[in-house]
Amino acid sequence: MSSFGKLFRVTTFGESHCKGVGAIIDGVPPGMQLTEGDIQPQLTRRRPGQNKLTTPRDEKDKVTIMSGTEFGVTLGTPIGIQVPNQDQRPHDYGETDIYPRPSHADYTYLQKYGVKASSGGGRASARETIGRVAAGAIADKYLREAFGVEIVAFASSVGKVAMPFIEDLEESPEPETIEFMNTITREQVDEDISRCPHPPTAEAMKKVIAEKSHERDSIGGTVTCVIRKCPVGLGEPCFDKLEAILAHAMLSIPATKGFEFGSGFNGTKMSGIEHNDPFVKKADGTFGTTTNHSGGVQGGISNGENIYFRVAFKPAATISQDQETANYDGVNGILAAKGRHDPCVVSRAVPIVESMAALVIIDALLQQEARRSAYSRLPQIEINHALLGKAPK
Repeated sequence: MSSFGKLFRVTTFGESHCKGVGAIIDGVPPGMQLTEGDIQPQLTRRRPGQNKLTTPRDEKDKVTIMSGTEFGVTLGTPIGIQVPNQDQRPHDYGETDIYPRPSHADYTYLQKYGVKASSGGGRASARETIGRVAAGAIADKYLREAFGVEIVAFASSVGKVAMPFIEDLEESPEPETIEFMNTITREQVDEDISRCPHPPTAEAMKKVIAEKSHERDSIGGTVTCVIRKCPVGLGEPCFDKLEAILAHAMLSIPATKGFEFGSGFNGTKMSGIEHNDPFVKKADGTFGTTTNHSGGVQGGISNGENIYFRVAFKPAATISQDQETANYDGVNGILAAKGRHDPCVVSRAVPIVESMAALVIIDALLQQEARRSAYSRLPQIEINHALLGKAPK
């Protein structure tokens, strides 16, 4: 479906080459200052045509808030946002009337709905993510202002080129790796157009992307994300565990093919005593863990430690090479794809990953806040010490 979330609910609309795209965001808390200027930065980070590593499609992606605010303040009513499509070239897609593009959604959409968008990817296009990013920017602002939550993603690999500590992060991270995840900022991520905050790796990534672009091909990669200062207690066992909803959110992004949380698959190589995260009272008086193989979630519920995960993006399916394939009638032929496409989607995926993470966290947080509020209104009763994690008196 085209909606995500329960209490903070987002419905996106629009296709790649229609008049515009956008979203309806329901459940935004009232009384928060909000203007287009709060949303635009993330859309600008996501937009096409921003540098030589991205598609040359030149969209400014200028957002307009249509409803839900007055005098720059949220009303608590649904917020409608819209972004026009201004650089459409539907004539580039004539051959896809005959040929389904390999590894794209043309064939599956046609089989599911009986019809398909005739230009671009329709709802399967990355243009759809504009609504997500706009909604995520609103969620991110609330989380940051009300709870101090920080969400930062970055390009961690392109093809076989990867930041050196990524595997280290999932097993036994060095102090400098932990410090990096504790302090990395979006401003540091954006210092390089690759959105990789490790300069030697960034240069190697750009070289690989340039080579694939010259070959009229594409390449995949990964985005790593860290969520800091997340409140304890978020997540709804059993089926809406926090990492499960994060996985749902991330794998709904176009071109994703994998999701790895905390220690991930490398955790399977460790023993229990190595993987367990012992509890400790920290120097600042908070209760936490000495290690974080769990990735900030235990039993499907946030424990207050950094939440971190990695998302895998495949090579963009639409490339500018002639490809041997079959048309819808099953007759072999050559698809000469046109259009403007990303040689690598990873750098533009960074704000999309951050936005989907924000949508997950705010929805879980509002659910937990509702539970706490309901509990606080009950009369005080004597509760057995064992239910409270306390020793008997």
